[in-house]
Amino acid sequence: MKRKAIILLCSMLTIALMLPFTVNAKAAELYDITTVAGSGNFGVQNGASLSATFLTPQALTVLKDGSLLVTGSQSHLIRQIKDGQVSVFAGITFDTDHLGLPVGGLVDGKKGEAIFQSPRGIATDTSGNLYIADSDNNVIRKIDTRGNVTTFAGSPDGVMGMKDGKSGQALFYHPTDIAITANGTIYVADTLNHVIRKISPTGIVTTLNSSSDRAVQAYGGEVELAGDYKDGKLSEAKFNEPSGLALDAEGNLYVSDSGNQLVRYIDFSEGTVTTVAGNKDVVYPRDALYAIGDYVDGKADEARFDFPKGIAVTAEGGLLIADSSNNAVRYYFEGKVITIVGTLDADFGDVDGGERTARLHHPTDVAVAANGDIYVADAYNNKIKKLSAYVLPAELKIDGSIHVVNGSKIIAFDAKPEIINNRVMVPVRAVAESLGYEVNLSDPTKVVLTKGDISIELTIGSLNVKKSVGNLAETAAIDSAPYIKDNRTYVPVRFISEQLSKQVDWLVDSRAVIIR
Repeated sequence: MKRKAIILLCSMLTIALMLPFTVNAKAAELYDITTVAGSGNFGVQNGASLSATFLTPQALTVLKDGSLLVTGSQSHLIRQIKDGQVSVFAGITFDTDHLGLPVGGLVDGKKGEAIFQSPRGIATDTSGNLYIADSDNNVIRKIDTRGNVTTFAGSPDGVMGMKDGKSGQALFYHPTDIAITANGTIYVADTLNHVIRKISPTGIVTTLNSSSDRAVQAYGGEVELAGDYKDGKLSEAKFNEPSGLALDAEGNLYVSDSGNQLVRYIDFSEGTVTTVAGNKDVVYPRDALYAIGDYVDGKADEARFDFPKGIAVTAEGGLLIADSSNNAVRYYFEGKVITIVGTLDADFGDVDGGERTARLHHPTDVAVAANGDIYVADAYNNKIKKLSAYVLPAELKIDGSIHVVNGSKIIAFDAKPEIINNRVMVPVRAVAESLGYEVNLSDPTKVVLTKGDISIELTIGSLNVKKSVGNLAETAAIDSAPYIKDNRTYVPVRFISEQLSKQVDWLVDSRAVIIR
């Protein structure tokens, strides 16, 4: 069986590769991040997964057959990714606006004839029925196992408001996520009402927490009601634009409290709301709708987020968090928060690779598959990405020697790597050639690596490295000088990460250098 989403690996030496050095076991998890659907272009093209296009995918769920359903807030469609193909699962495009973007609406019927408007959160019940937070219609929609779409809760006319009662008479205001218990109870993040709603199995809608009465002066001098913050009794607790929900094994509810930059927890047996991650000392700047976001890993009460959105519970009971404005996937477990993918400067981009070299752009949701793979709705990249736990090659033998692995392939050396002065040193030719570089050793005092318009020059016994890309050249320093031993030129592994732009990790127990 493939390893679960977060696995306790051995202590790991990171990029610096100075021995000995250990990190928290959760941070030692290695992931391969790949794009599973989306070319990155903006559109609604179906077909082969990597050629298909999306319009800011928002939320996703994994079905029992392993396929993915993805909601699109601008396409107004629910798409399916299955067997390497993307297709429309539910919804139609009946018109476009002046910008050429699809227009949404509220029409029930067969799933191939129904119309949605900015669908977001999506979840399944134990019978296989789907429920969607149809945000701009201010309703909860249901797709039954026969493919019929109905308005399950909220105004059949899409009227916004705040009203409890029977599901067809209740009113919502921009609901964005759903969580469903085994007995059919549905929880709704009613985002712009700043509350968590409950729909009983008999179809009765109730509000669980207190509404906010905090008013701010918005643009143009208008007064606007904003969310607020309060822990304590559930009936008295307050939220600020809750946007993500996830049930744990005990049936209690995690809430991504986006406007407060927090992760909250509803304990139903105790009837309480607590803040489990983020800054409990919430302060709103004058006339601000939201608390100020930040980016800090560490102890849960010291961690900081920037508009956390979709969340998912892992098999070991931790919580994955799509930290949207930090362009990261974070992980809360045993009182600590770490970054799974992303950089502490919130750098964004569209890069696959290892967990430290990959880049996301405004991730909005996460989902965990049965095999532990993590899927991410990478909204601004218009892609769906997957985090798979890195697995060492099966043929790697733990025999006390140092191994070097490029991706999933063990690099064969005619001279053994070694550790000198707490640095892992490797014969340069085998490593460089495995990464696609040509190696020139014609000058016995130098090593020259070339790949396309990239040229890298090292001098034996020198800490200086010259790197040229086209007509641009620079000189950098490495922490250990190359040397010659038994007619082989050795370089520090750190050189590979810094100059060849690769993620390099050291696994202590297997004595393996992993290059990705």
